[in-house]
Amino acid sequence: MAKTTTAYIGIGSNLGDRRQYIASSVKLLAGVPELDLVRVSGAVETPPLLDAGQERYLNAVAEVQTQLDAHGVLKTLGEIEILLGRTRRQRWGPRTIDLDLLLFGDEIIDTPSLAVPHPQMHLRWFVLQGLCELRSDLVHPVLGETAGVLAARLNGSSFFLDSARPQLISIAGVIGAGKTTLAERLSEELGCRVLREPYDTNPFMPKVYAGRTELALDSQLYFLNGRVEQLNRGDLPAGQAVLSDYIFEKELIYARLLLNDEQLSLYSKQYEALRDAPATPVLVIYVRDSADNCLERIHSRNRPYEQQIRKDFIDALIDDYERLFGEWKACPVIRIHTSELDYSKPTTIERIASQVRHYTVMQGVGAVGRS
Repeated sequence: MAKTTTAYIGIGSNLGDRRQYIASSVKLLAGVPELDLVRVSGAVETPPLLDAGQERYLNAVAEVQTQLDAHGVLKTLGEIEILLGRTRRQRWGPRTIDLDLLLFGDEIIDTPSLAVPHPQMHLRWFVLQGLCELRSDLVHPVLGETAGVLAARLNGSSFFLDSARPQLISIAGVIGAGKTTLAERLSEELGCRVLREPYDTNPFMPKVYAGRTELALDSQLYFLNGRVEQLNRGDLPAGQAVLSDYIFEKELIYARLLLNDEQLSLYSKQYEALRDAPATPVLVIYVRDSADNCLERIHSRNRPYEQQIRKDFIDALIDDYERLFGEWKACPVIRIHTSELDYSKPTTIERIASQVRHYTVMQGVGAVGRS
């Protein structure tokens, strides 16, 4: 007796009667003798990823059980697409129906005609949303994360791998969370450079932490200009990975906490004038920890100008970072608690680096998925 495998199929349409095309594809799937249709998620509407001139998509996910092998399922999906008028004149083009084999049990397949898991399903919120509706604890065979975790990284947005962009990976988190250590370890594993915050070169910051609040604006503008220079999109090579141990958007978080109203008004004008200059990260790694643990690290590294930092200041930073990433839609966000970072185990960094590679394109390394 043939082996039965549970598979998941992505269904999409943005031409004609989209709901009818999806319904027809489901009916045809149910009619395949070697395939049992188990259930179908609700349809979600999303904009096209690349061509803003296209119509919006309706997308759903079907769960099936089948005695076919993965290539047999792929062949069946292609036949259904042809029956429903799918043409392939252009990549990423509009289509009456699009059927993608997302997962085939826990198999990992990489052939010229088929890649499973689907190479960019972890970047597609509309796919992960459908999978979560059917089974949120389903584990991605390559990334080793559940559909629920992968969906949370996207926060309702979908993305695609773009080798024409600088592959900026930003490590975010409050002071003392361990961002720089993680950035340095990842840079060794990924073979890329790190852009570090210019703490030690800022002549104003020690005085600000010592109570010279009249210099807070000078300190923040020093950081702002330095970070714009470091992250300038015109200076970061396309397709090459680079790590930063901060995220540009932290500028406003610190400014709002450290500046008075008059200073903040002046600062905000400069920030608005420069905010579009830095490259947008393709991935953020958000490192989280408690205020007590962060404060302990700050004291143990013994930078003199940091010893006046208080727990309530770190608590306020944590709240602001949580708000920032609760609304973040610029790129995927991998959330890591510092307790997960056991650097004595080689697998710690290897695992994070492996995940980073699936969210980036680095000098041609990393497969760009099929449309």
